[in-house]
This record gives sequence, C-alpha cells and structure tokens, in this order.
Amino acid sequence: MARIPVFILTGFLGAGKSTLLNDVLRDPSFSRTAVIINEFGDVPLDHDLVRVGRTQVARTTTGCMCCTLGSDIRATLDELHMLAAAGEVSFERVIVETTGLADLAPIINDLIPGGSPAFGLRDHVVSRNFELAGVVTLVDIVTGELSIENHFEATKQVAFADRIVLTKTDLARDPATLHDIETLKARLATLNPSASVQDGKAVDFDPGRLFDRRTYVPASLGDDVMGWLALDDALRAETGEAPAARHSDRIGFERHGGRIQTFTLTRDEPIEPAAFDKFMGLMSAAAGTRLLRAKGLINLSEDSARPRVIHAVQHVIYPAQVLEAWPSDDHRTRLVFITDGVEPKPVRELFEASLDNHPSRINRMLSKLGDGMRGALRSISQASGARPAPTASPHGE
Repeated sequence: MARIPVFILTGFLGAGKSTLLNDVLRDPSFSRTAVIINEFGDVPLDHDLVRVGRTQVARTTTGCMCCTLGSDIRATLDELHMLAAAGEVSFERVIVETTGLADLAPIINDLIPGGSPAFGLRDHVVSRNFELAGVVTLVDIVTGELSIENHFEATKQVAFADRIVLTKTDLARDPATLHDIETLKARLATLNPSASVQDGKAVDFDPGRLFDRRTYVPASLGDDVMGWLALDDALRAETGEAPAARHSDRIGFERHGGRIQTFTLTRDEPIEPAAFDKFMGLMSAAAGTRLLRAKGLINLSEDSARPRVIHAVQHVIYPAQVLEAWPSDDHRTRLVFITDGVEPKPVRELFEASLDNHPSRINRMLSKLGDGMRGALRSISQASGARPAPTASPHGE
C-alpha cells in the first residue's frame, strides 16, 4: 500500500502561509486533506484563520515542533492514522504548516528514511504509513531579505525547500522594488540552486501544484542541508534520550535564541479603534524589526459582530481584514506577539494603558521599552493619531 504523502509548508514569520493554505483548501480536489497547524506559543490562533471544509481534518499543535525535537509531528501523524483506521476520518495527503520560526532539520529527520531513530511502536507506524513528499517555502519580498540576513531559521527554510514561492509580489510597482526582487532571487539561488522559484501572484500560478506527489531527496539540496540533518542527529544521540523525554521551554529557547519571546494579549471587552491603532503604531514604530510578528483577532467596538484580522511583520502593519463572523464562540481580542529582545510585561502594560487612554502610564511604559519609544510617542501625537509604520496589502502568515 502506498504511503500517504506529507508536505511541509514553511516560511518565516508573515510570509503568507495561512493565506496560501486557504487558497489551496478552496480547491475541491483537496477535500481529503489533513492539515496540521503548528504555532509558536501557548495560545492557538492560526486554526481560527484557516478555513477547513467539512471533509478535511485539522489538528493544531502549540509549542514549536522543532523545539520538542520533532516528536510532535510523529505523535500527530500517529493520531491521524488511528482516527483513519477507526473510520472516523479519511484523507489522502497531509499538509503541515510550521511556525514561522521553525528549524526544519528535526522535523525532516523524523520523516525521512534513515533519519531519526524510532523510539517505539508509534514511530514505526508513522514510518510505514507516511512519507515526506515535499517542502514548500514562502519568501516575502517585503521582509524576506531582512529575515534571511538576521535569522538563521529563515536561511534554513530556504535551503531545505524543493519549491520556493515569492509572496506579496503585487506590492512591486516601481523599478527599485522590481530590482530588489531580482536581487532576492539571486540570493535564493545561492542558498538553494535546486529548488524551483515561483511568483505567487503570477497569472499562471497554481498553488495546488505545489502539493503534487513527488519524492523529497535531501541529498539533492546540497552539503549544508545534509550537514544540518547530521548535526541534529548528533545532538539527539548526545543526550541519549527519546525526543518525548525532552519537552521543555528551555530547549525551545536554546534552539531559537534566548532573545525570542512569544506572548499573548487578550481583552474581554470590545476595543475602541483609535486606541488600538495608537497601540499598534507605538509598537511598530519603536520595535521595528524586533517585532517579528503580531497576529490576532480583534473585537472592535464599532462592529463587534465581525472580527478584524490583524497582521504586523517587523516594520510593516498590514491593513485589517474583516471576517463576516467569528470563527468560534470565543469573541475576545487575542493578539499573539513574537519578538526579538522585547520583554512581554511592558508591552502588556502599554496595551492596557493605550486602550484605557492613560497618557502618563503610556509614557512610563515606553520608557521601560527603550529610548526609541519616546520619539515614537511624539511622532504619533504630532501626526494626530496616524500610524507611523508603512502599510501594505493584507497578506499575513
């Protein structure tokens, strides 16, 4: 019996993974698709933003898969296999949407022949019934170059891909930006000369073809890829433990660096739009590239029956998207941040002070976050509440 193909959909924070996944799942030919959505943090949000049809299966895992050394992917695939054996679900492919910070080496090692050793019956069941068929990496033309420059995870996501998709190319409307795209393509070709590179906004682009069954061969992607897989294997062997025994936040922060923080802001009551814009403007202007991603469902007082989907990536705040209805019974505002070197406590206090319109408290919180925040506050006040950060079209992770 043929094994079920597993495809990894990855890309750095804000590259547009959920957007592409939604486009794919609208195709009736993908009705028998199991989707695994992995999120970095303790509050699942992306599953509310991915529309899964009646005949599709969705599973959400929180806590980055690579931080638990890949064991989550085997556990989730085993769960799907048991549900299928019991006749509760039926699927012919699996798509795994990783976190934007995913290090693919441990995940791929758990899915390829000769990769991570099996530690029990579950792992043998997964290897007999599933196979890694492809790795699709999205690269955002707006922030992709900065991400590759500043975050090793983004480099590895490109190197492990057998398909690369450039996203947000519809924002390229001037010669300088078009030249930047060509420069980015040259950089991608240096990192991964084997992968095909496609324009996600091209007229002939078919996202479904990214998930055609094929054979994924890491050795064809170069010595760096094989070296990273071998290094991950060596790290596991050094501990002498099964991955399941090593679940901890400490491992996650070691893998991504101690400066990476993830935290969630929530609000039970509807929020005034101007107050929320002020908060987001302050954060984006002051944090800049240290704001790796902010993403959330926002309950605005002017239209609380329809939530807004908010995306901010590094220095860019994207226009809000309006959903016609809440995806679940949870109507709270939930905003998930992933930052580099920004502590959560002052951000939470700034959030509350901004929404409650307490200028003196806002100044105190900005001083805790850094000297640059004071200038951000002055610029926003002088602009009568206008957002200081550049905006772009509404494409999120």
